[in-house]
Amino acid sequence: MSAFSENRRRILSLWLPRLPIDRIKRQRVGNVVSQVEPRELANELVGLSPPLRGRVGERGTTDTGARGLPLSLTLPRKGGGNDTEQGSDDAPCVVVAKQNNALVIYAVDDAAARLNLDIGLPLANARAMCPELTVFDADEAADRKTLENIADWCDRFTPLVALDPPHGLFLDITGCAHLFGGEAALLRMVCGALTVQGFAVSAAIAGTSICARTLTRSTPGTIVADGGEAEAVARLPVFSLGADDAITRGLRRAGLKTIGDVACRARHEITARFGARFTTLLAQALGEGDAPINPRKPLPDYIVEKRFAEPIATEAVISMTLSYLAEMLVKAMDRQGKGARRLEVRFFRTDGAVRAIAVDAGRPVTRREVIDRLFRERLDALNDPLDPGFGFDLVRLSASRTEIVVQQQRDLDAAVHDNDELSALIDRIAARIGGRRVVVHLPQDTHIPERAALAVPAQHSLAAATQAAWPPRIESEPPLRPLRLFEKPEPIKVPFAMVPDGPPHHFTWRRATHMVARVEGPERIAMEWWKQDGKALTRDYFRIEDEEGRRFWIFRDGLYGSELADEKGEPLPASWYVHGLFA
Repeated sequence: MSAFSENRRRILSLWLPRLPIDRIKRQRVGNVVSQVEPRELANELVGLSPPLRGRVGERGTTDTGARGLPLSLTLPRKGGGNDTEQGSDDAPCVVVAKQNNALVIYAVDDAAARLNLDIGLPLANARAMCPELTVFDADEAADRKTLENIADWCDRFTPLVALDPPHGLFLDITGCAHLFGGEAALLRMVCGALTVQGFAVSAAIAGTSICARTLTRSTPGTIVADGGEAEAVARLPVFSLGADDAITRGLRRAGLKTIGDVACRARHEITARFGARFTTLLAQALGEGDAPINPRKPLPDYIVEKRFAEPIATEAVISMTLSYLAEMLVKAMDRQGKGARRLEVRFFRTDGAVRAIAVDAGRPVTRREVIDRLFRERLDALNDPLDPGFGFDLVRLSASRTEIVVQQQRDLDAAVHDNDELSALIDRIAARIGGRRVVVHLPQDTHIPERAALAVPAQHSLAAATQAAWPPRIESEPPLRPLRLFEKPEPIKVPFAMVPDGPPHHFTWRRATHMVARVEGPERIAMEWWKQDGKALTRDYFRIEDEEGRRFWIFRDGLYGSELADEKGEPLPASWYVHGLFA
């Protein structure tokens, strides 16, 4: 039995109660810093590092594995408000949002909280209490982006990170807290780094996500031992559960003021009065039940990583690190006979920024050299070069999609070698220009020209393309379909044509008139009425050559006298289109 199976689940809950106002204040600091000379800016940023290099456990310090977040992390746009309302840095600041056609306070800073300005207070009342109040507009999209950036940074501690909207996170730290000195050290590490970067944060650890979140709102810093959830939350007020206000008021009216009071009552009574959802919430807070968190990203099949006591920044060291991690990953997959179809490398900068680069492979990758080559192609083709900033302190390589490797006879079968070389070539091209731009075509069971072939990524459909059966071409006969087929047929002007199904005498396309010299057809293609609801018209296709030798593939949309007729049965003029060009 592995060590992980002996551990019960442990959840770290993070709550950033003042995320909107903290984001805006960091933005204002960022705007000031951006006006500083580059040399002075570097000195300012370096000046933020020493507090983060202290011993784990000291207040406001952490180790080099959590060196904060970048100043540029939360700069989507200014958080609203008028220019005349920016005020000084010492003035109380609030974020307001519209609710029920009125502006109410959405978030407050410390100065505003000391003046008893609470969330939900109308802005007019707040201005009456504090005329010098600085006001910003709420921006939920920017707040969510900031929360997602913080979640990306938290990936360095565990790959299982989930959002707890609007301003919280869940980290599943089961079996990994010992890598950071234990749960207490990990808690101080995370909170210390976020606090240094200007975020108000509280956290707690428990066996269930609901219990951890409840403790985070009421008694931050609590670490509940296994099985101690009920005792830890018993004295907390019922509103800390996060239930609806109506349920909270109903419980208080019934004299149930704490979670322990509610837990003492029979569950069927609570369910009958407040519903099964609240009973489930209560059970999870007491540790009697649990619900899995919903991680932002699926857990990769294999993960290898390397942490650095001193950040790395040079291209040579980064390349050596990738090779080292690729060798570790290949060995781990080889023990189970698997190869990687999708690989992702994540670079964690010391300032908290995270850069992820992914590559796909057409066949399962089982060699370090192939992984090196794919990532080298991808890094060389980046529009935005990999910026190490002040260096990377963690590099993680993962295989998010793997397959069992099927051994083939490669010494005597030349076709296997050809397929391997072609697949490797496609992988390198896809890594450089993108997998969606390298396609193969598969035949489809339809007579409609624009649907007769389906373009699919070559990396995932190469085997199907090599085995696809296309309609055979008749020898010594010209091709029936043009070499170039337009994605959308282009309209042409036909002054007159022989009826009911004759070709045109001449036509105008792209403001040039073409006289018809030779014609073959018509080839009649009826639309798929069971898919088109009877709205598509029958087409008559003609292979036409003009006087200068250019060959076109044109069609008339609709049958003369039947589909092309008005309500009185009078024939309507036909619409003509050019659909392709022959070589």
